[in-house]
Amino acid sequence: MDTKDVVIVGGGVVGSVLAAGLLAKTPFNVTLIDAHDPADASPAPGFDNRVIALSRRTVNELAALGIDLAPASPEPIKHIQVTDKGAAGLCELTAEDYRVPAFGQVVSLSALGELLPSFLDNPRFTHVAPDTVSTLTQHQDKVSLALTSGGEVSADLCILADGGRSGLSEQAGFTREQSPYGQSAIICNVQTSEPHSGNAFERFTEQGPLAFLPYQADFGDQTVKGHGFSVVWTVASEQLDELMTLSDSRFIDALQQAFGYRQGRIMEVGPRDAYPLILNTTRELITHRCVVVGNSAQTLHPIAGQGFNLGLRDVTGLINSVMEAEDPGLYRVLDRYRHCREGDRRATVKLTDTLVRTFSNRYFPLQAGRNLGLLTLDLLPALSQEFVRLTTGYGRQTERGSVVNG
Repeated sequence: MDTKDVVIVGGGVVGSVLAAGLLAKTPFNVTLIDAHDPADASPAPGFDNRVIALSRRTVNELAALGIDLAPASPEPIKHIQVTDKGAAGLCELTAEDYRVPAFGQVVSLSALGELLPSFLDNPRFTHVAPDTVSTLTQHQDKVSLALTSGGEVSADLCILADGGRSGLSEQAGFTREQSPYGQSAIICNVQTSEPHSGNAFERFTEQGPLAFLPYQADFGDQTVKGHGFSVVWTVASEQLDELMTLSDSRFIDALQQAFGYRQGRIMEVGPRDAYPLILNTTRELITHRCVVVGNSAQTLHPIAGQGFNLGLRDVTGLINSVMEAEDPGLYRVLDRYRHCREGDRRATVKLTDTLVRTFSNRYFPLQAGRNLGLLTLDLLPALSQEFVRLTTGYGRQTERGSVVNG
């Protein structure tokens, strides 16, 4: 059995982008182990109809890897409004005030997935699918993976990008910590009577944050271009079943009451999906010849849209760390990755967790304090500038390990 340079477990967005980036920026041969059957016409779990907001930094990093988002028809975020329901707190941010064309881009995972195969068309790439890993064994000079199909793959470096649900990270010596929020996220697309004009909204409600991101979904004959939003609605877990079983018209009424009429009336709603919200992190980023990236390393609350962007910064940080290495699995190489990612990871996890716990609480003194915080953020340019830098991926802790900045 030959030992490959790099094996990636997980064929979702993070694993696929990482494979494309390693092929573009390094001489390594790359094997991607993917549970999804390429012959299956249905979307892979990692490339479903969910919509993600890519920060400006992520868009730039993808471009540096040669991945042009234009064919995916992304919607730019030009204006962000943050409000607290039932209170005076308000913060408004406009991209041109910060001399950038947009804070980020909104794209569907399915559209992004359609782009990636062309970047993986390389003789140094091997796609093992459909298959999964049953056991992982670390040796001094390699990692061996036994496949459920009966095959075996070994590599100098094993990268886990499987979302942390397979148990492989534990086999590789990673320790996982979980903290449930008691909340669930409802995801759907809507169409409003007023055009989005590049506006994004974060609305803090009694149960948790409600995000409206500019995105044009297909509503058939009822589609009005430029009037669409992707919605992420955080609710208390005990309310989930009731909201998910409402008729479309009653669900629209409940969503309208939570969001208000900033975009006029909500005219259409698409299919709804939901998932529980848990802060799930590994204590370590590296073990012997193994690395975790993306949701395998940390699964965050969707507040402020930081999870996927943090995962993409894992990707670019890892590529940058192994780029000059002869053996990508050596400790000193992986320790470089750990060192470049720790600060950004710690700051982003703390930011999202603090926002969730602060803005999902109706205790009056805390509510008054956070409203003052929103007003202060809106009025003080230096503070809002730093907030924009952090949430667009250019905060002080995020610069290290960038493919763009080297």
